[in-house]
Amino acid sequence: MQDKMIEAFNEQTRQFFEPMRKLNSLMLDNMEKLTQYQMESMKRYSQLGTERLRDASEVADADSLQEFSARQAEVMNQLSQQMLEDAKALSEMSLEFKAELEKLFAEQAKVVEQAQKGAVPAKDEPAKAQSTRGGSKS
Repeated sequence: MQDKMIEAFNEQTRQFFEPMRKLNSLMLDNMEKLTQYQMESMKRYSQLGTERLRDASEVADADSLQEFSARQAEVMNQLSQQMLEDAKALSEMSLEFKAELEKLFAEQAKVVEQAQKGAVPAKDEPAKAQSTRGGSKS
């Protein structure tokens, strides 16, 4: 009998912590995706900056300065395009995370609703009036 009580307690504990475990897992996965994407973006931006510094260090005369300036405008255009793509990708990740959160909360709401339906007590019989005449216990 004690084993059944322990098993029931363990099952209730699992059911209690399951939604939190799923939420933590979802948040951790999302954080991992965002961190990975940001690391890749940082790598791209730092490589671009390093290339620009190398190109700037090779400027030796007016012609190379003019070439560097022309190339700089192209790079800035590429940079702004890359930043737009990164913002779009981050926005999509956020929308995906939001959708997954909504799905998780909807699932949990169904579980709670089903648990409430199962926990609704049976209708009690109407209380019967008791007479106070005759057998007073004072």
